Amino acid sequence: MNQQAVVLINAFEVPSGADQSFLAVWERAHDFLLGQPGYRSSQLHKSTETSADFRYVNVAVWDSEDAFRAATSRPEFRDISTEYPFHSSVYEVVSADQRWVSRAH
Repeated sequence: MNQQAVVLINAFEVPSGADQSFLAVWERAHDFLLGQPGYRSSQLHKSTETSADFRYVNVAVWDSEDAFRAATSRPEFRDISTEYPFHSSVYEVVSADQRWVSRAH
């Protein structure tokens, strides 16, 4: 079994002016996932361009793809619906620059 963490990348199509509605749903989903086995962390990024196709991108780290799938297949998570189209996939890290330091507080 591969013990290396995996990264989920979700790109969301959120129209300009819908930020507050989107963020409320994202926070509900995030709050649920915080307590799930295998969840490590996440960062939500917002494009600096209002015309970007994917104005929000979530990058989350999980212990494994199985842990991610188990958490997101739970009925409680599926009940947190979003009206915003999203595109997601789970990735393995193949190279990383350890110099990244988040400026977020």
